[in-house]
Amino acid sequence: MPDFLLRAAEPRDCGELDRLIRELAVYEKLDHQAVGTPDGLHEALFGPRPACEAVMAERHGRAVGFALYFTTFSTFLCKPGLYLEDLFVEPGHRGAGIGKAMLRHLAALAVERGCGRFEWRVLDWNEPSIRFYESIGGKLLPEWELVRMTAPEFTALARGEGRG
Repeated sequence: MPDFLLRAAEPRDCGELDRLIRELAVYEKLDHQAVGTPDGLHEALFGPRPACEAVMAERHGRAVGFALYFTTFSTFLCKPGLYLEDLFVEPGHRGAGIGKAMLRHLAALAVERGCGRFEWRVLDWNEPSIRFYESIGGKLLPEWELVRMTAPEFTALARGEGRG
C-alpha cells in the first residue's frame, strides 16, 4: 500500500500548486519564466472555461507533487489526446512511486476518455527522466521540433505585423 495519495486538484490547492510549479522551474533552470500566480492557476483550472486539469500528490498530508494536463486533438486519428504539460515530484519524495503512479493515473484517464495519444515533452538534458519515461514505454520523437510563439510574436502575427 503506497504511503501517498493522488487526487484531483481543488480550488484550495492553487497556492501549493504555485509553490510546486516554482520548485519545478528552479529544477529546470527556468525560474525566471515562472511568473504565474495562484489566481491565474485558479482561473485556468476552475474558471468558466477551464484550460487544464491537475492531479495533486500528497504524502503525510502535504502536497509533494503534481501533474498538470489538458486535452488535445489528433486530426490524423480524429480522436482526443491527453497532453501532460508538467509532472513534478519534490526531490525528497522521488523513488516512492509517485511519478509512476501519476503517469499510470493519466494513462487510465486517456483510456477512459477514448484518447488516441498520451504525450508530453522532456528536456534533452534531463537524462534521469528520459530513462524513466523509456522504461515505462515512452518513445522520444527526435524528428519533431517544438515551435513556440510567445505573446509578443503571436500578437504581431494577429495584427498582420509578422515578418515576411
